[in-house]
Amino acid sequence: MKKIKIGPIIYSFFEDFLKTQKGLRASSIKSYRDVLRLFLVFVAKDVHRKITRLSLQDFTADRVIHFLQYLENERGNHVRTRNHRLSVLHSFFQYIARREPEFLIEAERVSNIPLKRVRPPETLFLERDQVQKILDNLASKDPLALRDRTLIMFLYNTGARVQEVADLRLANLDFEAQPRVNLHGKGGKWRVCPLWTETASLLKKLIDSQKITKLDDPIFVSRQGRALTRFGIYKIVVRHTKNISLKGLNTKIRLISPHVFRHTTAVHLLESGVEPNVIRSWLGHVDLDTTYRYAEINIRAKEAALKICEPPSVFSEAFPKKPHWRDDENLLNWLDTL
Repeated sequence: MKKIKIGPIIYSFFEDFLKTQKGLRASSIKSYRDVLRLFLVFVAKDVHRKITRLSLQDFTADRVIHFLQYLENERGNHVRTRNHRLSVLHSFFQYIARREPEFLIEAERVSNIPLKRVRPPETLFLERDQVQKILDNLASKDPLALRDRTLIMFLYNTGARVQEVADLRLANLDFEAQPRVNLHGKGGKWRVCPLWTETASLLKKLIDSQKITKLDDPIFVSRQGRALTRFGIYKIVVRHTKNISLKGLNTKIRLISPHVFRHTTAVHLLESGVEPNVIRSWLGHVDLDTTYRYAEINIRAKEAALKICEPPSVFSEAFPKKPHWRDDENLLNWLDTL
């Protein structure tokens, strides 16, 4: 088999496949980059050659397995991290197989390496009174008070991902009739999210105070006038929520990140009776199963379901003492035929 240099393939994978065909955001591309960099260094060390001297034949399923073992045993990576890096390699090897058909068998071997089962990450959210407490405690005289209040309200209103907030520009906002925002999400996909009257009012005040006029001007900026980064938004949220306690399953106190507001939005929409498919569109979930996950973490929903499922022997004014199904002769007759 002809030795195929890996450099041109990697270059094409990023520039053509990830950027052009899939339209991934810069943060996602960096995630792919970090995984491939780790894998290249590992393979080069394993075959005792420089990275520039590697060929496609050096990329085998066995080496992928050894790489995964190295991640867990030597680097101490969590299973979720291991699974994420394997997913990247799945995508990379599938791309190679499309370019180089003779590599198909090895790519199939890699695709058959399974992800490890792991408990889903814990989903934390704020109660309504906690959100109100955060808003009530926000400073009103600080020079950046308006920005911070608008940021918190925008996160809670839209459930936007932190990168979507960092990328928000004047062109993305529409205040005509029903105020709305166009959010640029994962995979280059856009979605429209309605804005509450208070959120829209705060955004207008912020735009006026910062004298934002150009369509590509960022909405949320630092003291120096530059667009806030993901980390900058994270620091603002942590600073204003440090007096709110969220406990995980292990009772450990957790910091409130921007993503907690995303979870909070989903849960509160669900509690308000909004259809899961609407919430899916609101938050930009690819899979409806992701939206249904919030029903699993909603304690009040579980308590309500528990009351509905109480046996007839548990007396309650809310439920009849005699179950309705006992009066349905047709149902009983049908059961007798089984």
